[in-house]
Amino acid sequence: MSYSEITLMPNASREESQSVIRAVYRYVLGNPHMMESERLTVAESQLSEGSISVREFVRAVGKSEIYRERHFQSCAPYRFVELNYQHFLGRQPQSQAEISEHIVRCVSEGYGAEIDSYVDSDEYLDNFGENTVPYNRGTRTEVGISQITYNRSFAVDRGPAQVSSAVKSSQMVSVVPANAPSVIKASKATVTGSGTEKRFKILVTGSKFDSPRRRSTSEYIVNANKMTPQIQRINRTSGKIVSITEIV
Repeated sequence: MSYSEITLMPNASREESQSVIRAVYRYVLGNPHMMESERLTVAESQLSEGSISVREFVRAVGKSEIYRERHFQSCAPYRFVELNYQHFLGRQPQSQAEISEHIVRCVSEGYGAEIDSYVDSDEYLDNFGENTVPYNRGTRTEVGISQITYNRSFAVDRGPAQVSSAVKSSQMVSVVPANAPSVIKASKATVTGSGTEKRFKILVTGSKFDSPRRRSTSEYIVNANKMTPQIQRINRTSGKIVSITEIV
């Protein structure tokens, strides 16, 4: 789906502010059906009054219970990260390092820090500034963005026919580690291929739960669907995750 740039201008009318609010909900939440009770009425009022920017409203939506429930609590870790990239930066991860960085941050620093890392990034500010609603950048050619980003973005954002939270499994778990383009398939109610059969190697230093050890570095092999519990276990025992790589 092609999203146009929507910017909240100074001295915007109430109708214009409401249009921006609807655009943020639609894109950042992934084309949801929202109940009236789920709306962020306080943040909406602040945006309409000019006391917060669109960027801060985007942050509020990202940290809201509705975003957490739909994209964090009910999705696989890879899926959560790829949706964050799409919803906040308008693109898909370009490398395994980008995905690993965000998975580790979410576990070690918390959910809020993970959302802040996108909204506070130079990339966000360079592309959307303070008052432009994030949009799908995958349909455009940009300096420094690989051409394979188009297929990847389309694999995740299938337009108004699909609600992003309806797909719980990662669409990038196979292609990002191999730096391969996504194969665009016909749209279905749910996208097949959970990727849970994939295995990953987590390289850790300083972990205490397997002591005594002669080596200061440990490797753990886990299935994709077991990655989050393993990372949480490492974090509880003061281990530092150095890298997460797919076993090919």
